[in-house]
Amino acid sequence: MSEPSAVFEDLRDESEELDQLVRELSPAQWAAPTPAPRWTVAHQIAHLAWTDRAALLAMSDADAFAGEVQKAIAAPESFVDEGAEDGVRQGPAALLAGWREGRERLQKVLRAAAADKTRFPWYGPPMSAASMATGRLMETWAHGQDVADALGVVRAPSDRLRHVARIGVRARRFAFDVHGVTAPDDEFRVELVAPSGELWAYGPEDAAQRVTGTAVGFCLLVTQRAHRADLDVRAEGPDADRWLDIAQAFAGPPGKGRAPKEAR
Repeated sequence: MSEPSAVFEDLRDESEELDQLVRELSPAQWAAPTPAPRWTVAHQIAHLAWTDRAALLAMSDADAFAGEVQKAIAAPESFVDEGAEDGVRQGPAALLAGWREGRERLQKVLRAAAADKTRFPWYGPPMSAASMATGRLMETWAHGQDVADALGVVRAPSDRLRHVARIGVRARRFAFDVHGVTAPDDEFRVELVAPSGELWAYGPEDAAQRVTGTAVGFCLLVTQRAHRADLDVRAEGPDADRWLDIAQAFAGPPGKGRAPKEAR
């Protein structure tokens, strides 16, 4: 997983960048619709705050968190929306303050837990402190993209995306499994051009199944923030092509993804 010392700093910086985007918003901007159906900017921040609280609970009280998992299982189509709605009802000022407080608390708990090998329960596989931080960074970046889209802001990408890309690559088998498709046994080669221009490569060089493109495009794909038809990510080989149709870096049931721009 991502380097423990780096991912905590990158999570903090990713959160701060999004904070700067929303801290001066008007009430009308908080209520602006985002690409996620029925979700406003406020819903996006409320979801991040809600998930931070879930992470804190998972790392502090496994039994209590197991009860939250059962609630998710009982209402898989609505429990995420309900958590976001609860946050939105607080109003922007309280919502922003709560998100800040929760993510600061989570940072402290993550750093304190980084030294040992403990794995904590989650909605998917159990996670170490570093992998939990990586997941939080992925969500912060992805939901931050929804906020930026709603506000008409073009964000400058950073190499913090290496954490998101790494999750996307490692979640390949999960993406097949969650869609009820037998995952191919062959290794894949993934080559991504980072925002800095560096090449990030995963898998054997001679793999028949290959994915190439920019890291930004790949991260938008695996977080399902854009349709593959609108991205500069390409597949070579039938299994790689199938993967790009169903790629999913986040836990839970298959995401619905986004429609191509032409369809919208």
